[in-house]
Amino acid sequence: MRIGELSRRTGVSERLLRYYEQQGLLHPERRSSGYRDFGEGDVDLVRRIRTLLSAGLPTALIAEVLPCMRDDGEKLVPTCAEMMVDLNDARERLTGAIEELTASRAVLDEVIAAAPPLTGSV
Repeated sequence: MRIGELSRRTGVSERLLRYYEQQGLLHPERRSSGYRDFGEGDVDLVRRIRTLLSAGLPTALIAEVLPCMRDDGEKLVPTCAEMMVDLNDARERLTGAIEELTASRAVLDEVIAAAPPLTGSV
């Protein structure tokens, strides 16, 4: 299938699909005309990529762990034990970012709470 069909079936823009290819996440065949030719399995592959991106993983890590992921119909399942270290490291980075954002929000809450009541319209 051509890139437009893959885009339609996955809901991912053609531009993003090209980006995924540049990042080594997709590997379409090339026709003699230069057009990309995606297989039926690429539909599921794009869905796995989208899931891992929504989990906060960078594309470089996704490229490493993607071959070790299978879809059981409801969720992604890791199939290579050695990638669990990378996934746990990514989770720790997310936890640290959440903690930093929570602390920033608390400071902002204090600033907001310290503001005098507004009277009249601005």
